[in-house]
Amino acid sequence: MAYKLEIRQHVEKTFEKILKKDPAQGQAIKKKIKQIIEEPQRFKPLRKPMQGKRRVHAYGPFVLIYSIKENEKIVVIEDYDHHDRIYR
Repeated sequence: MAYKLEIRQHVEKTFEKILKKDPAQGQAIKKKIKQIIEEPQRFKPLRKPMQGKRRVHAYGPFVLIYSIKENEKIVVIEDYDHHDRIYR
């Protein structure tokens, strides 16, 4: 069963900018989000201090961070940025 999707406001703004500047990256993100909502447990869980969240490389060195609200069957896209900046 596919989960519902929720995207944080700051991430949505980032996605809008990416779609305008780099459509190929935007399509890669959409494809990865589709995979996440179909099977959210599939990707790597993070350790402290980001415990309870998961990550997936969406486009080269760019990473999507998401969490799962299991009770409500919702995937929340928490952040998207370059691998070097996302964990700071």
